[in-house]
Amino acid sequence: MSDYQEATVPLNKPTLALWGVRAFAFQAVLIGAAVFLPAAAHLSGAAVRYLLPMHWAVILAGLVYGWRGGGVAGFLAPIVSYQLSGFPLSHMLLPMTVELATYGLATGFLREVVRLNPFISTTVALLLGRIVFILSVLLSGAVAANQIQYFQAALLPGLVAAVCQIAALPFLAEWWIGQEKRRQKHD
Repeated sequence: MSDYQEATVPLNKPTLALWGVRAFAFQAVLIGAAVFLPAAAHLSGAAVRYLLPMHWAVILAGLVYGWRGGGVAGFLAPIVSYQLSGFPLSHMLLPMTVELATYGLATGFLREVVRLNPFISTTVALLLGRIVFILSVLLSGAVAANQIQYFQAALLPGLVAAVCQIAALPFLAEWWIGQEKRRQKHD
């Protein structure tokens, strides 16, 4: 390929295509992880508010498969989890579904469409998701107790997990995308 042709080739998409058997299989694995990890944490007695186990797979889906993949994973994960395990609790199902769908949509949109780097995409999505969560809890009346105390108990413990997500998930997503693109090149 000549230098001119190389210069006119559009930039590669920063996420993988959502369509195809392999993409659907990986999406199913991510949704499964978003369901299995919190169930395992609940069964083992681990503090899910500190680990935020469902969030990891949803954000990763957005980073790897864009806004559509992240949105689908974020929407389905809490619903499937509730159907299989009863978690999240019924009064928190709507706020968590909206929150996780926001994480997946926002991460994917910022990465795929706006083309922000994955660290900024993850950070902004985490902030947006938490804002949407707070608003949905307030609007749905999911918490009747002291709301300030609830938000402190619900949001503060997850700060360490959020920082770990910002630090780790972009690297994992870039590795995953690189592996798939190398595999596609050889096929």
